[in-house]
Amino acid sequence: MTHTNGSVVTEFILVGLTDLPDLQLPLFFLFLVIYIVTVLGNLGLITLIGLNSHLHTPMYFFLFNLSFIDLCYSSVFTPKMLMNFVSKKNVISYMGCMTQLYFFCFFIISECYVLTSMAYDRYVAICKPLLYNAIMSPKVCFHLMLGSYLMAFSGAMAHTGCMLRLTFCDANTINHYFCDLMPLLELSCTSTYVNEVEIFIVVGINIIVPSFTIFISYGFILSSILHMSSTEGRSKAFSTCSSHLIAVSLFFGSGAFMYLKPSSSGSMDEGKISSVFYTIVVPMTNPLIYSLRNKDVKIALTKTLSRIKVQ
Repeated sequence: MTHTNGSVVTEFILVGLTDLPDLQLPLFFLFLVIYIVTVLGNLGLITLIGLNSHLHTPMYFFLFNLSFIDLCYSSVFTPKMLMNFVSKKNVISYMGCMTQLYFFCFFIISECYVLTSMAYDRYVAICKPLLYNAIMSPKVCFHLMLGSYLMAFSGAMAHTGCMLRLTFCDANTINHYFCDLMPLLELSCTSTYVNEVEIFIVVGINIIVPSFTIFISYGFILSSILHMSSTEGRSKAFSTCSSHLIAVSLFFGSGAFMYLKPSSSGSMDEGKISSVFYTIVVPMTNPLIYSLRNKDVKIALTKTLSRIKVQ
């Protein structure tokens, strides 16, 4: 086999989510439906925000970017995963695997910081309403998103760069449904110590810093809610915050379980189940949790459908 980019492996074989034949077809249809809902939900939200001027606010600016990230993020590996359910040999080239790894890292880190920006936006809106327009100016929103994408770029470059330095010899079967960091490390025939340290540092920063910031923000938000005199307003705010916190906890919790545990603890099968939550479930549920329960989005949807009927 020829030597490619410091590796004698030219392709990898993906084991997939399960190797049980009876589950392949049911899982194919299940994840196909999830992917269709994910694409339609996020694409629909992007379209609604773009077409309706009353949604051109900081909150929906972040939602627009979150939906864009979720749409791209789920498309990095779901189509390949669906193909693997119905094909006999699940092969991905070495460069295809590294490319998938890079974009996976880029979009997942982007999501961490967009969720953080959204939490900060809600904190300012609820705790400092009179200063909201001054604090959350278009310039600040732009810088927050730029910072999110720059952190994602640097993190993805660090992960992929460290992975490219490894040598893969005879073993080329990845015990996962996509090219993830931990399963790839298991295949290396050279020392992975540097990679493990790099993963712990980069993932630690990109999980601990955003999640800590989010929970601090919501701590202040909940404190403000408790001081509200209106029972109806308090109930509405609690409902919104609890939905946001469920989504954030699911995303960061499953990510931390996968990447911050010691490599010897647990099995890769547990890791695959954890991965399903932050790679497939979260991108599907985000449009529902953050938007479809929102009155502004419902009004925008009604207006857009009315325009279509008139035309």
